[in-house]
Amino acid sequence: MMKFAITVTFLMIFYFVYGFYISQYEISVIPKRLKPESASGYYDYRGVINVHSNISIGSSPPSQIAAAAKSAGLDFMVLTDLNAFNTSIPNDSYSQNVLFLSGGKYSYLDSRLIFYSPNKSLIGTNLGEAQIRLADMLTQKEGGNRDSLLVLAHPFKLGFSWTGDLPHGLDGIEVLNVKSLSVQAWQHSKASVIWSFLVYPFNPEFSLARLFMEPTDELALFDKTTLQQRIYAFAGAEASARAIPLANYLIRFPSYERNFQIATNHVLLASELTGNLNSDRQKIFSALKKGQFYLAFDALGDPEGFLTVVEEKSGRAHMMGSQVKFAKGMTLNVRLPSVPRSFFEIVVYKNGERFKTINEAEAALPILEPAVYRVQVRVAVSMPLPDANRWISWIYANPFYITP
Repeated sequence: MMKFAITVTFLMIFYFVYGFYISQYEISVIPKRLKPESASGYYDYRGVINVHSNISIGSSPPSQIAAAAKSAGLDFMVLTDLNAFNTSIPNDSYSQNVLFLSGGKYSYLDSRLIFYSPNKSLIGTNLGEAQIRLADMLTQKEGGNRDSLLVLAHPFKLGFSWTGDLPHGLDGIEVLNVKSLSVQAWQHSKASVIWSFLVYPFNPEFSLARLFMEPTDELALFDKTTLQQRIYAFAGAEASARAIPLANYLIRFPSYERNFQIATNHVLLASELTGNLNSDRQKIFSALKKGQFYLAFDALGDPEGFLTVVEEKSGRAHMMGSQVKFAKGMTLNVRLPSVPRSFFEIVVYKNGERFKTINEAEAALPILEPAVYRVQVRVAVSMPLPDANRWISWIYANPFYITP
């Protein structure tokens, strides 16, 4: 009995000493800035999609989620309760100074689809009607669904995998899905996930970052699809604060606020949001619809100030998601908000293949032929012992479609 007590005491001392050690560890790859600056000429707005409230499978009411979004520094979010059709679904609004948009997430075949419409057109009054409407939307030609956004959620999540080619009616797919990444990490190493759970109270950013695994299957599907049609990559929070049993009675983990700080969509606008609901939601909707945004693993640092554009010889610039006719003198310009303090690389992909690696914080790459180009920023993150340093993707930019 005495040996057991000594062992437990030793383990507890070790646990708290190690906890103090990692609590002092800074995982951010760039210095924290008091007031991050957006890229010149653009306004950077951070937001999340795929969020569940207690209307469906989440643990908190929309009002509390809006407060969490504000605390997390979000500018907008899209509530997507699962198969919810009742009148308690909130209207679009500004809540806690966050643009709070109300959409939905619906079962379709073996998958889940995220739907949002700024004109509040109904998807249906029940799941059967919704699935008929979704089937019609998916069969539309590219650009056919002008008044709504349709995104395939977690295409390879266990039990909800999409099979076959993607239909032209989709606007995008979740390349990053926070919950799917955690499930993937659990399948890869249960011990590693348990260790992250134990150290979470001391350094949440580190505990989550160490579990990151590149979404290779999602990226492969995305790159393959971009060769056939215009489609855009999204980051989904899939926030419900119910990762552990008895979430409503014991602890809501991870909290909505913490979940919202992991991975987000950064929309770049030419004009700022003004607080007017009608005009602001149209700006955000239009940018998401056109792919004028990038995805960021914000746990590694605030990426505000990142910019990539295609610039013509005349100086005219085209945003991410643009379809542009090829012309001589075009360049793909990339700029990071600052020089990362870790080793880093800007990787340019051409038609889904790694094309060029750049090790400078700002670069202009000549475009010599039509293709689909996208930019990804990777950093070698320094991890505290016993973890080893590892490469993690920090930013995924939506592609440019350069046509003949």
